[in-house]
Amino acid sequence: MTTVVITGFGATTPLGGDAPSTWEGLLTGRSGVRLLTEEWAAEIPTRIAAHVAVEPSESIDRVEARRLDRSSQLALVAGMEAWSDAGFGLGEENTLDRDRLGVVCGTGIGGLHSLLGQWDVYNDKGHRRVSPFTIPMLMANAPAANIGLKIGARAGIHTPVSACASSNEAISLGVDMIRLGRADVVMVGGAEAVIHPLPIAAFGNMHALSRRNDEPARASRPWDTDRDGFVLGEGAVLMVIETLEHALARGARIYGTIAGAGISADSHDMVQPDPAGYGQTLAMKRALAEARLLPSDINHVNAHATSTPQGDLTEASSIRAALGDHASNVVVNGTKSMTGHLLGGAGALETFATVMALRERKVPATINVESLEPDLGIDVATTVRELPAGDLAAINNSFGFGGHNVAIVVTNENITADTTP
Repeated sequence: MTTVVITGFGATTPLGGDAPSTWEGLLTGRSGVRLLTEEWAAEIPTRIAAHVAVEPSESIDRVEARRLDRSSQLALVAGMEAWSDAGFGLGEENTLDRDRLGVVCGTGIGGLHSLLGQWDVYNDKGHRRVSPFTIPMLMANAPAANIGLKIGARAGIHTPVSACASSNEAISLGVDMIRLGRADVVMVGGAEAVIHPLPIAAFGNMHALSRRNDEPARASRPWDTDRDGFVLGEGAVLMVIETLEHALARGARIYGTIAGAGISADSHDMVQPDPAGYGQTLAMKRALAEARLLPSDINHVNAHATSTPQGDLTEASSIRAALGDHASNVVVNGTKSMTGHLLGGAGALETFATVMALRERKVPATINVESLEPDLGIDVATTVRELPAGDLAAINNSFGFGGHNVAIVVTNENITADTTP
């Protein structure tokens, strides 16, 4: 089976404007959740969210930015960082075979700011004032398409829209493109930008969001007995993946290996996970099988862990079912405690965190856990935890509305020196 490795990372998140600052924020336990200062926020029960730490306008040309939805802006910021981090150039400096170059960038909702913003323009100023760029801005595939245009990808550009599992599904599909012989190099990941009164009101009316407005930084608290819902975040994480042979031939720096992926569906409810966790367990077992690993090979799980009352319990049960007696030996964390929930961008952010944890042998803490849910049967990291020497493997979980489940298995195999290619 073709070995697929990661050779570039890019990120813009509530913890930092690039991948290194995001990882530093995770390791130091910083929260990116803040009180919303927008005027509309005073009118709704949830007044907290996790905006990106650095505005995309700081690195995107002003004229270009006007033609892009915020989700595409974030995707381009992260994508261009990942592209450069992998050692590739643009234009004439891009010497890759573009027929063998692909993009898979997931999103949960798409260009919501453009859709609702231009609807307001239509209502307030009439049809003649609606931007001619509205459709290319609001399309869910716009982040992937804009990245593809930048790097000249011709092997295929794809957009999974599978709610909060979207970007892990994008990683899985990118690996499939390589293993099926359709591409040598693929940019994969996800982006989301929906901090807006409508989705916050809608999620709030579902009782899905935390209302800990007086303590924003402490609002996201996976597995804590006082958790009351997730915190909406925004951002993008992209990574460059390629065949091991291709990476070695060009002397690339390798962060780690994507060993396997598992996809399943609950077929239980549109928004509630199956309490038995069968679909989640199935995704993890399928990822292990594809990676040709046993439960006993797993050292770490970066959990979906949204901080919802039922979701956190179901996932703990699913991890126990997938890993069996070994589950109590595995270090489990929930990085949404710091970043909030990036919806369609969450899986890519957390896969990045998982790969870095193996690379540096340090698992970031789950912050805000003051009273751990009893009888979880998993080892929740509430402080930074060291991983042992030797071969390491980990699982990252992403679960989404509609019953979408994706588990990604990564290993520290094939890591090369941390130098720029």
